[in-house]
Amino acid sequence: MPKVKTNSSAKKRFKLTGSGKIKRKHAFKSHILTKKETKQKRNLTQAGLVHKADENNVKLMLHI
Repeated sequence: MPKVKTNSSAKKRFKLTGSGKIKRKHAFKSHILTKKETKQKRNLTQAGLVHKADENNVKLMLHI
């Protein structure tokens, strides 16, 4: 039986927390930052959690 590969894009984007939740980064922080307010950029720096509705799809990609 062939080895099941982990989705490469998913393993770069998501990390597992100690309690089993999936951590993610916010979008809209890579470029065109001059028109965004400082507050918005600061808030996008902090990590977020994957929504409960999307958790199963991410877990399938990561083989958790």
